Amino acid sequence: MAAVEADDDTVWLGIDLGTQSVRALAVTTGGHVRGHGSAPLTGTRDGARHEQLPADWWSATGAAVRGAVRDLRVPVAAVAVCSTSGTVLLTDDEGEPVSPALMYDDGRAAGEARRAQEAGEELWRELGQRIQPSWALAKLLWLTGDGATAPVGPRPRVSHQADVITSRLVGRPVATDSSHALKTGYDTRRRAWPTEVLDRLGLSERLTFPDVVLPGTALGTVGSAGAEATGLAEGTPVIAGMTDGCAAQLGSGAWEVGRWNTVLGTTLVLKGVTADPLHDPSGVLYNHLSPDGTWLPGGASSVGAGVLSAAFPGADLAALDRAAAAHEPAGALSYPLVSRGERFPFLAPDAEAFTLGTPADDADRYASLLQGVALAERLCLAYVRLLGADVEGPIVFTGGATRSAYWNQLRCDVLGRPAAVPEQADSALGMAVLAARGAGTARNDVRGMVRIAAEFAPRAAVKERFDEGFGELVDALERRGWLPSETARYARDKG
Repeated sequence: MAAVEADDDTVWLGIDLGTQSVRALAVTTGGHVRGHGSAPLTGTRDGARHEQLPADWWSATGAAVRGAVRDLRVPVAAVAVCSTSGTVLLTDDEGEPVSPALMYDDGRAAGEARRAQEAGEELWRELGQRIQPSWALAKLLWLTGDGATAPVGPRPRVSHQADVITSRLVGRPVATDSSHALKTGYDTRRRAWPTEVLDRLGLSERLTFPDVVLPGTALGTVGSAGAEATGLAEGTPVIAGMTDGCAAQLGSGAWEVGRWNTVLGTTLVLKGVTADPLHDPSGVLYNHLSPDGTWLPGGASSVGAGVLSAAFPGADLAALDRAAAAHEPAGALSYPLVSRGERFPFLAPDAEAFTLGTPADDADRYASLLQGVALAERLCLAYVRLLGADVEGPIVFTGGATRSAYWNQLRCDVLGRPAAVPEQADSALGMAVLAARGAGTARNDVRGMVRIAAEFAPRAAVKERFDEGFGELVDALERRGWLPSETARYARDKG
């Protein structure tokens, strides 16, 4: 595809297929939002089951995109799509669904996950991955096995959530991207499907696996039917996307090797950029390929801001922020898990939230939770440094918790590194950035698409106040048998 000469009049479109809605964002190369649209999604939940209808994805995409482009003065220069990681279904040769769409958190494939793990044990160990029930590879075994709820026909095609939309936009089935394919078992090191493992599982002879391209690759252009449904101009380039988590990282501006982004919402997610993949023997971190061939390692903790709403329902959090400033450090030390079990930077299915000491009052208790999340974030960074990553540069904070300026500064102090908060960092923006990059716009020319709202500098004196508490937290996690001793030693020495 010929490169697009981009200026602030050039508009790029990002589409984010979420769980509850589809969002579309039209953004200029200078980072100005020219249009946005959204449409709700619903699904079926019943115990471990979580399914959605692909037809709903397409109708919601049409509504969201029409809302985003309705008032544009220029046509969209390119579009990219992200979706939930691990969501998978089967389609026919024309791209029409022939199975239910199993969502990212559908948990019915626990037995199949064990089978897939055993069949590829050596490969997964090499890649530092562990197949889980939420992964698409396990769900493919469920869809083609005795648990399937509908016949799938001869050799159906494996499709991810974003593939359904890009294929509809183009008017024919198109390649998937390596980001969405990762949890389907794609070998990102060799850039190939693991044929031997798929053969052992009996999937090679039963399913058609799509071609795989790097994110940012041109898939085709919007066809007549796609244009009619969305309001996009026929011929608009369609660019291969990424999973929603990777898309959000692009939206944060953490693109260069050594840059890291922590997303603090209900839980905490850490994502960064490395020149080579990080090998994690425990399998709690895995590596996506970036559009430029570098690597995007990341992991998700069960610690996060969700503890605040649970502990202080309906409270004035801004007032509690002000009160917490008088408790640095708090009189108690907390490991604030949102739910049972931890998954990063260590795997401990039986881990539970705990507090050491007794808070003096609500303000002290609140402060201990804020500080506990920041200390857990520091432990996450220590772990990826242990695995060989460069983590010394500035960090980007995104997620709902960044609405608290006090917490942003506290986290910056505890981590001991500069931090920035973008004006708008979400998956739809990340896909607009990828659309621009995939259309040939230079990295420096798209940097303005991510606009910084606030910057924070660490205060060394404040960090020192929390060093002792960090060591105590590491000790407590090790004593409980959750944090491996090697990680604990490294965190105490280098964290």
